[in-house]
Amino acid sequence: MTSVLYDAPGPRAKRRNIIFSVVFFALLTLLAWWIYQTMDDKGQLKWALWEPFTKSEAWTTYLLPGLANTLKAAGLAMVIALPLGAIFGIARMSDHRWVRIPAGVVVEFFRAIPVLLLMLFANEFYARSTDVSTEDRPLYAVVTGLVLYNASVLAEIVRAGILALPRGQTEAAQAIGLRKGQTMSTILLPQAVTVMLPAIVSQLVVIVKDTALGGVMIGFTELLNSRGTLAAVYANVIASFIVVGVIYIILNFILTSFASWLEGRLRRSKRGTGTVLGKDDVEELNAAEVGGSFGTGAGGSI
Repeated sequence: MTSVLYDAPGPRAKRRNIIFSVVFFALLTLLAWWIYQTMDDKGQLKWALWEPFTKSEAWTTYLLPGLANTLKAAGLAMVIALPLGAIFGIARMSDHRWVRIPAGVVVEFFRAIPVLLLMLFANEFYARSTDVSTEDRPLYAVVTGLVLYNASVLAEIVRAGILALPRGQTEAAQAIGLRKGQTMSTILLPQAVTVMLPAIVSQLVVIVKDTALGGVMIGFTELLNSRGTLAAVYANVIASFIVVGVIYIILNFILTSFASWLEGRLRRSKRGTGTVLGKDDVEELNAAEVGGSFGTGAGGSI
């Protein structure tokens, strides 16, 4: 049996795939066992190192406040970067050079600069040129760096998603007299959202993870920074890294799961109803047409 994309594996290929799978899982099991043994030999599995995470103090004092700051910074960056990226992405496709060229320069400039450098620059800018308080400055710097970098990346995602649509969509809109703004807002963007959604979600996951850069370099008390304080108090560095890593995995899994659900919902909402008419329905429609309901008017006469 064959497929359009590939040939179904034969008996030898099936045996080879089974052997590769068994070898892979055996090596994975050995790796997990080696990690467990190494941690046990170094005393990293002692209950005293993990016990703090079973008490409320470690969570309410360190981890949960850090998690709240992570979500706050990531949420603000997402809310600002998404519409800003959409605006610049659409501006890059403008017919007017005075719009297209400056938008392209801005996008390429901020996309080429590392997000950490943007955070450091923003932190110094707020410290030397504004009246932002010392307590709020790290949050402002982290959000600014995340917005500038990720908005430029999202602009390219939006532009690529719109350009990926068939050319006939734009030509059909022009044929019925729609202006370019109407074509973009009512035809192209609604269709491109489904195409762009996986890439957009991947970039939102990057935003969540990049908040940790602010904790490392400019003292923003996000989740990873709070982990360092907790590890200094309880002397459980490896255990705290593992717990925080699991928290990041859960956060990103929730985000990607929601995106998958939203993408499926958008795809289902764009499908036609596919109503099938029976024989009686067709005869009734034909009779109505002959009687004049569809043709000569209510009177039915020519």
